[in-house]
Amino acid sequence: MKVILITALGVGGSTIFGAAIGYFFRSATKKLYSAVLSFAAGVMLAAAIIGLIMSSLEDADILGFLSCLFGLFCGAFVLLGIGKTLPLLRKILSANKSRKSDRVLLFVCAIALHNLPEGIAAGVGFGTGDISDGITLALGIALQNIPEGMVLIAPMLQAGISPVRTFLSAAFTGVIEIVGTFVGFYAVSFSSVFLPFALALAGGSMLFVICGEMIPETCNSEKHSPVFCLLFGFAVMVALDFFI
Repeated sequence: MKVILITALGVGGSTIFGAAIGYFFRSATKKLYSAVLSFAAGVMLAAAIIGLIMSSLEDADILGFLSCLFGLFCGAFVLLGIGKTLPLLRKILSANKSRKSDRVLLFVCAIALHNLPEGIAAGVGFGTGDISDGITLALGIALQNIPEGMVLIAPMLQAGISPVRTFLSAAFTGVIEIVGTFVGFYAVSFSSVFLPFALALAGGSMLFVICGEMIPETCNSEKHSPVFCLLFGFAVMVALDFFI
């Protein structure tokens, strides 16, 4: 129990730790905002493809493949549905009423949504009894969560959300992962069936935000710097996946 508790706090706390680091970039200029958002898009793109979608296809049969495809589209529709609640979210967080703030709120929702199956995956790793693989998986997820937490801060502040609400929102995405870790640990048999679909659903939701909101927001100029920032964010996540 101590191991799973430490793992849950480590996996979820890494997002909060990353958010704290993100405050160093809180006074972002428009150019820096574009660079941070592009980096975030790269991080999320790699996390969606490598950490979520490809993971959902591991050891999958034809039914698992179809479940993955279904999850992808469900994820997109979930974010589409969340988009209908943006006025309420904007009111709760006291965000500016603008297209930019709506993009940021969708970004935060996608991070929160994908943290749940990641936490479940970490819990399943321990629930199956393979402590070594569980620690490796949890460490990889924790390292991945640090840059994800970092890139939440500047865009939310740019959207007019107060520093306190910004940090609490970022912390909430980490808390979701802590909950997911315990769910995965105590419901291994259920999670092993549900997890592939949940991973694909989270991946689809992230692709929806990346392609529909984040990339268009950062590529409004003719300069190529946002593209290289995106590639750098993608490369960071690929490196973490390779070495961990």
